[in-house]
Amino acid sequence: MDASLSILGNCEKLSLSTNCIEKIANLNGLKNLRILSLGRNNIKNLNGLEAVGDTLEELWISYNFIEKLKGIHVMKKLKILYMSNNLVKDWAEFMKLADLPCLEDLVFVGNPLEEKHSADGNWIEEATKRVSKLKKLDGTPVIKEDEEEES
Repeated sequence: MDASLSILGNCEKLSLSTNCIEKIANLNGLKNLRILSLGRNNIKNLNGLEAVGDTLEELWISYNFIEKLKGIHVMKKLKILYMSNNLVKDWAEFMKLADLPCLEDLVFVGNPLEEKHSADGNWIEEATKRVSKLKKLDGTPVIKEDEEEES
């Protein structure tokens, strides 16, 4: 991701999937970016997202090598996060998603944490307890207990 990206000042959706990208960088000039697709790269962390933290609404970052979610808290408007098939393996990292005020749609399937708890049969329950604002998890609508009682 080189400095030439800065000429895309009006760009709202940028897809750089399948490009062997190793780090997120040079997003400073993308003042209108709402959707960023970085799936199928070699990204190991979320450093570099600060530049689009105030505008980004969707981040598609599946099939990378992300283990830690440090830096995700800057995503003030993020509604959709697709990060399947990464390397997140503990709840401490997953809990950082609770700091995202607008997050409502998360795809997390294929991370070691999800695989372990799906095998135990308690993934949806445990994940939605920790990130309670979710409306959709792994493509399935989240039904809150109070909604169940009403129906």
